[in-house]
Amino acid sequence: MKLRNKLVLGLWLLISLGIITLYLCLGNPGSNIILQVRVPRLLLTLFTGMTLAGIGSVYQLMLANPLAEPYILGISSGSAFGSILLGISGYVLLMPLGGFIGAGLTMLLVWSLAHQNGRFDRSRLLIAGVIAGMFFASGISLLMYLHLKDTAIILGTLMGNLGRIFSQGEWTAFLILSGFSLLIMSWLYFQSTAIDILSSGDLFAGSLGINVPHLRRNIFIATSIVIGISVSYAGIIGFVGLIIPHVIRFFVPSGQKKIYLLSLWTGAVFLLACDMAAKHLLAIELPVGVITAVLGCPFFMWLLIRK
Repeated sequence: MKLRNKLVLGLWLLISLGIITLYLCLGNPGSNIILQVRVPRLLLTLFTGMTLAGIGSVYQLMLANPLAEPYILGISSGSAFGSILLGISGYVLLMPLGGFIGAGLTMLLVWSLAHQNGRFDRSRLLIAGVIAGMFFASGISLLMYLHLKDTAIILGTLMGNLGRIFSQGEWTAFLILSGFSLLIMSWLYFQSTAIDILSSGDLFAGSLGINVPHLRRNIFIATSIVIGISVSYAGIIGFVGLIIPHVIRFFVPSGQKKIYLLSLWTGAVFLLACDMAAKHLLAIELPVGVITAVLGCPFFMWLLIRK
């Protein structure tokens, strides 16, 4: 069994390296195109896929719900609303800040609604997330109607846009923010054992000495920061955080540390493959969110029926 797992992992690493090489070199571009266009897009895509899949694996386990992911919980929509609001106001460079603020406010709203009589309710959290997502989606629709001249910014955020052209200042800011996000993602890895225990129930986790409210609150704050940064640069890309953790659990049934690490890498490569399909499937480039939705909606329905 261990030998088979090593062979599968080795094969997946080879496939991943092949996809990355093809992504950079498809069409024989010049060195300037690779360095100035494709490398930034590659890093943005890997970062986005990694964060969405990793956070999805955390949410599904912590909430004991196979349908939990950033998109379903409304945090992506709140982040997109904040990012768009600053973008159409002329503060394009501050869109990451808007995404962070939007994600934080959404997290506070959903977190408050998820508590009843001082007790946390997982089902209420999901319902609150859906309500928050619908509210901010309506707000984005209103902004689109009132600011038709900024449709490109709004649609790029709503449907996912990995083809962002970075200025020197934006590139530096992205590298700093992505580095900060990776630190948060590393912290989530070290909480894997506690999250595994938390999936068995609050009473059981509390009996083992885990401060459940404190841990859950810190995880939501940390993940909201990362989601806000990701959405402000790449827009809303749904279903990555839903699909990838379930695929990983098919091969690795238990052990959040392994599932989390494999979700990070697989999510990054999966989104890279989707972005390639979005660029080359038709004569025009499609938003990557369209590709993930085409793959994710049938998977979501299958998962809903199965679970």
